[in-house]
Amino acid sequence: MSEHLTELNYLNTSDKNPIPQRVKSFKHIQQQGVLLKPLSFIIKKQVIPNSSRYQQLGDGLWQGDPSMDVLVEWLFSENPAQRKKIFEQALQHGISSIEDCPIEIQHFFKQIETYPAWLDQKKMEQALDFIAATGIHANYILRDVALMGGYLLSGLNQALVLTGALNKGASRRLAETSKWWIDCTTKNGLRRDGAGFKSTIHVRMIHSLVRRNLKKRQEWNASAWGLPINQIDMAATNLAFCNLFLLGLRGIGIFPNRQEADAVMHFWKYLGWLMGVEEKWLAEHEVDGMILMYQFIQTQPSADWTSKALGYSLSQEPFEKEYQRFIKLRQQLDYHKHLSISRYFLGSKKMELLGLPKHIIPWYPVLLTPKNIATFRLQRFIPILREKQIQRGRQEQLDYLAGFGSKGTQVIQPAKDHPAYIAN
Repeated sequence: MSEHLTELNYLNTSDKNPIPQRVKSFKHIQQQGVLLKPLSFIIKKQVIPNSSRYQQLGDGLWQGDPSMDVLVEWLFSENPAQRKKIFEQALQHGISSIEDCPIEIQHFFKQIETYPAWLDQKKMEQALDFIAATGIHANYILRDVALMGGYLLSGLNQALVLTGALNKGASRRLAETSKWWIDCTTKNGLRRDGAGFKSTIHVRMIHSLVRRNLKKRQEWNASAWGLPINQIDMAATNLAFCNLFLLGLRGIGIFPNRQEADAVMHFWKYLGWLMGVEEKWLAEHEVDGMILMYQFIQTQPSADWTSKALGYSLSQEPFEKEYQRFIKLRQQLDYHKHLSISRYFLGSKKMELLGLPKHIIPWYPVLLTPKNIATFRLQRFIPILREKQIQRGRQEQLDYLAGFGSKGTQVIQPAKDHPAYIAN
């Protein structure tokens, strides 16, 4: 601990933010990263954070979403419920639908309605086709690898637990996230009038409201965790939807080509930008995303009780589903299916850290992989099969969402006990 504090004094001057305690020490990162130095030389990119990058990562843990946070402060300065309604009208129908629209609302929406210069609509379309073609496998990877594995990073868990995630139940949380993902990956979903655009800005507002509430709470240990839902944690979450998604698909026999991988990264770069993540924490290419992910992991403490609580809660989600027939059998099958996928990618030690049985056999991915290798490789040569797979795959994803019933019809509607709730 004293070694860590000494480094803090060295790396921080009066004009710098203190590095939150959750971050691994600079000395530790340099020692553990020594084997990556040849990789940096080969790819000609800085993988191991130097002292400047280390400070940037620390600063990112204190930074929220300035554009939305300013808007939320304006919202609370006078009649929050009424101003929230104005915001919702602007989101759903545009600022032109509001007579004498407040300048604060105008400024925010003009900013997000202007596409960044780097946005490539062709890549966005390519990403949507590829994501649709992956079908139910996309849901498996995002749920059982990205989400479940993400709970090992306990720094990401703190805000989630304080918003009542453990009381809310994994099924509803997963349903709401799945609804948002479906909205975003629908054709034209991220156009201004698309459901994905509106859902994303809605979630962005929720994040800001939660940040405003939690940072004032006595339970929030800012010196340890930094700011709730900060830039680094938002960017790490964004990478789970692209980098971990692509890696996971390869693990079960679905191999994107370079063009498809670039398209997926570009798609989530724009979605991250729309969610309020600064461009310096967004990746255009897969290798850049992997470097960022490695650096973000250095800001994460080890798995703790929140990892076990959230991991166990997610594992029990199949038992909250209501099937029309063979309910208990299908619940048990889904339970073991999802655990087998997590075990395949995470290993027995990490399963134990997540409060999950570690002796699960990874049977389901073993069955899936040969079939996927044959099926998806064949589509490379027969275009009509590709088109059918895009249609079939998308229907699988929609059916997965439908399986949540009424829980999957809305994106995060805060209840009275939620930090983002605003009374009417």
